[in-house]
Amino acid sequence: MTNLTLRGVTKRFGATEAVSNVDLEILAGEMVVFVGPSGCGKSTLLRMIAGLEPVSEGRIEIGDRDVTQAEPVERGLAMVFQSYALYPHMTVAENMGFPLEMQGLSKEEIAGRVRATAQTLQLQDHLDRKPRALSGGQRQRVAIGRAIVRNPVAFLFDEPLSNLDAELRVQMRLEIARLHRDLKATMIYVTHDQVEAMTLADRIVVLRGGRIEQVGAPLELYDNPANAFVAGFIGSPRMNLIPATSWRDGDGLRIVVPGGEVRFRPAGTMPPDGAAVQLGLRPEQMAVAGGVPLPAICDTIERLGAVSYLYARLADGTAVTAQVDHALAAASIGAQVSFALDASRALLFDASGRRIA
Repeated sequence: MTNLTLRGVTKRFGATEAVSNVDLEILAGEMVVFVGPSGCGKSTLLRMIAGLEPVSEGRIEIGDRDVTQAEPVERGLAMVFQSYALYPHMTVAENMGFPLEMQGLSKEEIAGRVRATAQTLQLQDHLDRKPRALSGGQRQRVAIGRAIVRNPVAFLFDEPLSNLDAELRVQMRLEIARLHRDLKATMIYVTHDQVEAMTLADRIVVLRGGRIEQVGAPLELYDNPANAFVAGFIGSPRMNLIPATSWRDGDGLRIVVPGGEVRFRPAGTMPPDGAAVQLGLRPEQMAVAGGVPLPAICDTIERLGAVSYLYARLADGTAVTAQVDHALAAASIGAQVSFALDASRALLFDASGRRIA
């Protein structure tokens, strides 16, 4: 197991800065997930770690080695891509053993490593098959196996599940999580899917515009986002961000929202009277009995069995989502509904998205 360190890593494409001054310490044996919207720089950052993209500024260290200028083969990393990139004319065993063959290992050692890896990935019954005879999930496991047999210092995953259907994605997420527990290896995983990030990560790195917005454990980011962007990006469905106006009320605040108002006692700086703010509430915090009623119009209902989500519009047209019980889940489209806000669990952001409280 090996730690990786990024110090002031920057990448420019002409005048465009795709990654800006990234500092990050990835601990040995840790699974770190880079997540963010398309174009945020997460794949570019991964490719710089792999040595596939030159660094414009900064340093990349693997263990105690500066590998900023090192060739990919010198870094000791293994990368799993979005596409399986398997050789169609080779069997599973031949595909997995090919990188070892290129290293000049003996046939006996190659066969031993391939057998052990196949057992780990439950591919032992498919070693003589060719890729066309495998399912998408099995092909991705072969691609992962090809990385494992090399005994790399760390694994890099670049959106490896995006080509799979929904059911296979769930299955492979669980398999990658199990693999990380079994191998205890350092892993960096890139995805745009925050459900994958929440499932797999020891720590999540949230990126936007080439910069790190926040780093933390999944539930830390869920419960204590640093800003409105992280609050809205982490969680499915996303956090409701309701535009409001703040007024001082004794030692607290009166937050006026579309169709109502709530009392709020911030722990941080009090915004000035009349300031535009955003009230942040998770869907499960929008249906707490005894809270402040908030009228809305039902747009649609997502019934998922044990849990239902009601999507609605407030008086000013703001879209909100609430986790509701079966009674509210029976509401008709276009009907007026009333949510109950639990202000004690709400977060407050200023107009720029900075967390106030």
